[in-house]
Amino acid sequence: MKKIDKLIINSPYDVPTKYWEYIRDTREFILKDGRRPAGYIVASESSQAFDDPGVFVEIDLVNSIRPRVDKWRAADYPGVTGITKRLLKHWQDHEERKYRRFFFCQLEAIETLIWLTEAPEAEKTGIVIPSDGGTFSRWCSKMATGAGKTIVMAMLIAWQVLNKVANNKDTRFSKNVLAVAPGL
Repeated sequence: MKKIDKLIINSPYDVPTKYWEYIRDTREFILKDGRRPAGYIVASESSQAFDDPGVFVEIDLVNSIRPRVDKWRAADYPGVTGITKRLLKHWQDHEERKYRRFFFCQLEAIETLIWLTEAPEAEKTGIVIPSDGGTFSRWCSKMATGAGKTIVMAMLIAWQVLNKVANNKDTRFSKNVLAVAPGL
């Protein structure tokens, strides 16, 4: 089995440009260019051993949204409110945030939630977020342990509430916040 000689290959502040791909059949890792597809690993049906690496399952919805958010970001966030634009610029200002920069994954998480809410509908054609049939839309932002989910929740609250205060008739935004933290 090929060993990984350098585990950390990307800066947490920039878009990932390389990733380790595990080849199940040969039990080796290959350093690949680009960004690892979003996904998760499930145990294989025949798993009997503790070292069974499982099977990688891509999350197609995330992998189809990512390039659209990238394009929207590159176009300077068309369709967003003035409040949202100012927040995004503030959160990305390296000089302002010199000692407390946000990780790329934190910025991408909030950008994705903003994109789902404020990007022009034409940009979201073909994207369908599954529903449980309830009254409220429920979105999730999957992030690794230590990636800064609490920071993203704070950004989300600031974005929602500041936009609602600026325009209380805009139904895309809420003045009420409910934080549920199971296990705490």
